[in-house]
Amino acid sequence: MPMPLSFAKESESYTIQRITGKDEVRSHLRNLGLVENETISVKQSIAGSLIVEVKGVRIALNKDLAKRIMI
Repeated sequence: MPMPLSFAKESESYTIQRITGKDEVRSHLRNLGLVENETISVKQSIAGSLIVEVKGVRIALNKDLAKRIMI
């Protein structure tokens, strides 16, 4: 059962199952390298915002974007 990335534990690796939201939100996340079947790990969580690592690159996501990524 997929859950939002916002519920992920730090230092764990997950596979992105799907991206939800409007087309522009999905397109923005896709441009950042956040695509289905990609491995993602949460490096740090600060007040609901996340620093994640995808393809060796760290990306900061606010909690609204993190809720759109299902793992």
